[in-house]
Amino acid sequence: MNDIEYKSPEEIKAFQEEKLHQALQYLAAHSPYYQRMFRSYGIDVNKILSLEDLVKIPFTEKKDLQLFNDDFLCCPREKIIDYITTSGTLGDPVTFGCTELDLQRLAYNEKKSFECAGLRPGNIVQLMTTLDKRFMAGLAYFLGIREMGASIIRVGNGIPELQWDTIQRIHPDTVMCVPSFILRLIEYAEQHNIDYRSSSVRRIIGIGEGLREQDLSLNLLGRRIKEKWDVQLFATYSSTEMGATFSECPYGCGGHVHPELIIVEIIGDDDLPVPDGQPGEIVVTTLGVEGMPLLRFRTGDIAAKIVDPCPCGRNSYRLTPLVGRKNNMIKLKGTTLYPPAINDVLDNTDYVASYLIEVSTNDAGTDDVLVKIALREGFDPSVVKQLKDSFRSRLRVAPRVEILPADELQRIIYPAKSRKPVKFIDLRKK
Repeated sequence: MNDIEYKSPEEIKAFQEEKLHQALQYLAAHSPYYQRMFRSYGIDVNKILSLEDLVKIPFTEKKDLQLFNDDFLCCPREKIIDYITTSGTLGDPVTFGCTELDLQRLAYNEKKSFECAGLRPGNIVQLMTTLDKRFMAGLAYFLGIREMGASIIRVGNGIPELQWDTIQRIHPDTVMCVPSFILRLIEYAEQHNIDYRSSSVRRIIGIGEGLREQDLSLNLLGRRIKEKWDVQLFATYSSTEMGATFSECPYGCGGHVHPELIIVEIIGDDDLPVPDGQPGEIVVTTLGVEGMPLLRFRTGDIAAKIVDPCPCGRNSYRLTPLVGRKNNMIKLKGTTLYPPAINDVLDNTDYVASYLIEVSTNDAGTDDVLVKIALREGFDPSVVKQLKDSFRSRLRVAPRVEILPADELQRIIYPAKSRKPVKFIDLRKK
């Protein structure tokens, strides 16, 4: 097998170092931003010979992309055939231009990720994610499934009635969506007497939300789905900036990295690499990107590398589920936590219909967390005490809880111009 992921770790490292050399030469020749950086810091790219040498190069941060967006473009604008913007999770969205080669790379990435999750030609995949609104993800999935030779049903996000109508008409074996939406699908099916357990769906590929704990067992959301619907669950991690996806294989031992597409470093608070297995910030260098390649880009996401061999036979390293985003870390009553831990409790509480987490700075200068919730029909405000007990048992601390009318909360969570629901608002003084 010629797939680099099945080669030895030593061969993978040598392969990545050759790819890194090519990427640096390309940036030195074509990128106004990195040409300026190399001059400013006196960096000779010919002296960056190993992956360990990457620490000699400054990081690229989200603010650099925002301030100097056009300077990252490495080709004439007439070569750009698709424009994409990030979702603006940490501020203003950033525009990325993709060339034909970039879209081919994107298709290859998703093809490998889907194959990692066990898909083959003949599978039918229902996409419950948008292909419009300048979004990379839906386009990437479409291109990858097409490249692999499987079948695609482009339904888009939301609308449980349409999703179930499609499942019953076309019989997909795989659905791809935000995992918490599966609970809405199950709820709709139970309310309308749809025998979802006997449907054609056998595999769910989750995007945008975690399904596993750090020990790789299913988290509360994953367990709740699995208890209701005995399907295979696969978690993924991706971002527009990376132009790559880390997908689980059927063994569920972390997200597999494709060495020909990306180099991943995990750095600590001192900005230096941490030992394998220790959580830190994910820093990526893209490989093979023509339009807007990135060098040592700080994602802000926290995870750890897994280097032990995977039972599937791939020897490329893997990433643990995300711990959270570095900028979103909360210190509540002396306890450090990240929003996904709060989400996990709320996503698995039957009487919570929707929610929003709001973090601010209190009079003492410390973090204050307010969880705004809408209750499902039939429940009264007395459940707040029960919810706080759930927080304490899971997180050791309980945030403040406020109940809002469902329609009022929905307007906040789904602002007109947002492509994703807003479940976290950070009002802290920076």
